[in-house]
Amino acid sequence: MTSIKLNSAQQAMLDGKQGVARQMAMRLLLDLAATAGATELVPITSAHLSGVSPLTGGLGLRQFLARLAEDPQAKVAVPTTLNSAGCDEAQFEAMRIVAPDFKEHNAEIVARYTQLGVRPTQSCTPYEWEGVVTSGEAAWAESNAICFGNSYTGLVTNRESGLSALAAALTGYTPKYGLMLAENRRPNLEVTVTTLLADPTDFSILGDWIGKQRQPTWRMPNGPMPLIKGLPAELTHEQKKALTAAAANYGCPLLYIEGQGEIPPANIQAQLEFGAAELQKRYDELAPKTAVSLITIGCPQASMGELRATAELLQGKHLHPDAPPLWVFTSSANKAIAEKTGLAEIITRSGALLLENTCPEVVPYDPSWVHHVLTNSMKAEHYIKSGLNGIPTAVMRLADCIAVATGELPITNYQLAIDNQKVATKQKSQSVTPSHGHLVTPSPLHPFTATGHGLPSQTDFSITAEAFVTDTPITLLGFVNRETGVIEEPGHPADGQSMAGKIAIFPKGSGSTVAPYVLLELFYRGNAPVAIVNTEIDQQSAPACSLENIPYAYQFDADIIHGINHGDTVQLKREGAQVMIHVVKRRSA
Repeated sequence: MTSIKLNSAQQAMLDGKQGVARQMAMRLLLDLAATAGATELVPITSAHLSGVSPLTGGLGLRQFLARLAEDPQAKVAVPTTLNSAGCDEAQFEAMRIVAPDFKEHNAEIVARYTQLGVRPTQSCTPYEWEGVVTSGEAAWAESNAICFGNSYTGLVTNRESGLSALAAALTGYTPKYGLMLAENRRPNLEVTVTTLLADPTDFSILGDWIGKQRQPTWRMPNGPMPLIKGLPAELTHEQKKALTAAAANYGCPLLYIEGQGEIPPANIQAQLEFGAAELQKRYDELAPKTAVSLITIGCPQASMGELRATAELLQGKHLHPDAPPLWVFTSSANKAIAEKTGLAEIITRSGALLLENTCPEVVPYDPSWVHHVLTNSMKAEHYIKSGLNGIPTAVMRLADCIAVATGELPITNYQLAIDNQKVATKQKSQSVTPSHGHLVTPSPLHPFTATGHGLPSQTDFSITAEAFVTDTPITLLGFVNRETGVIEEPGHPADGQSMAGKIAIFPKGSGSTVAPYVLLELFYRGNAPVAIVNTEIDQQSAPACSLENIPYAYQFDADIIHGINHGDTVQLKREGAQVMIHVVKRRSA
């Protein structure tokens, strides 16, 4: 625990003199500061907010924004941009969305943010927008933007959740901890690439592959930060973007590329090698095994380079009448440029749909016709197949995706062109990568007690309940059912188990920065954990717990994950600043 000396403006916010919204925001930031051991709040240059689509933010987001709207003083204090929304409202009918009231809920969310003074860019690529500050200390949510900004620009930001970034935007400050400190921005993983990568999708597969190698024994409180060796001396914007976006799927907030920029002294915990066999294996696993219903391009939203490449591939062509629809997603800024330069006309003349303000991962697809998606992005694959939509998703390079759309590459007899060769694949289900983790960690039957820390804003509590225990991080958005609290991630050791009504004990959250809104929705529905216990600071769990006073504890003096069995009855008790957890009754064998 630390005590931060507040200046007069910060103290006024905490005292409620600048409205309820800023009071809540300052309290949340001080909670995060305490859990991280931060000793000061620093001013930020910009903020970027995730949590816009009704699909990702859900009921939790809408209810929380409605609460903020009740405060007439609720305004952001620094330039703040907004992430991708759930649909292109101008082309809503063409997107064939059937989710009840989705367009209305989408408009409501964007309007609420705009009311707060947020610039409604509705883009997951703020680093491509003119006038957006990409230097200095900031508070960005949206995992791909965080990783891109930290890796390639002068931006310094923690991997903020949608809630913590909003709190920072409202106050103009963020706690100085984590990636704000130079000593924490050091490579902790070494990856050697021994094959030539060229197409952006090659880089996307590499980024995702790195994340899939995670091990419970790795101690990376700020996430994996790989030092990648063996890449080309010069990378295009699209290659860089694809790499960081996919690496962020598993919590990577920053990466380094040998030969490109200054690299601080490393603290390497593991060494990995990615070669031709690994790349080909992933392409084989990710290739379509059944008929494709829809092809999506642009996740993150397509850059001008990606739009240009798409237009070149579609020049003078039309989508085949028997081929799946082709949807190209981009930002409104890039779409406007594409319209002025003629690229948009080439794309739409082919029969493709050019969408703005939204992204493939946040759209609620109609399951009556979208049964299988093809994309060129591992970020899209990661989330479209998740519990957000639960749709099997295949991945191919951009040229192959366009060839499928124009009928030049038919998906017949499960034979596909990869690297200009025919690679035979057998029909099989989606590949699941083992997590190497555990749900039930056998512990001795003797008593177990540990002492940890809590949030400063929370008072004394005592809770006795069944323990939910896993040694593997939990991806809340898309892999936890936001209505029931059930883990829905094939390959995760807790797949099929529910956290509802239990004391949830796990290392931390991973994946999307919108995760706190999942916890908020579970809380509003009465299916949240009764308490959350993490081994280290978790910017996803702690903000929701701070706002709704869900008992939270972290950083214990003993190994809680291996000292407590899944299914044990435990008591979590807070007295003053100290939180204790002990096993009341061991689970039955």
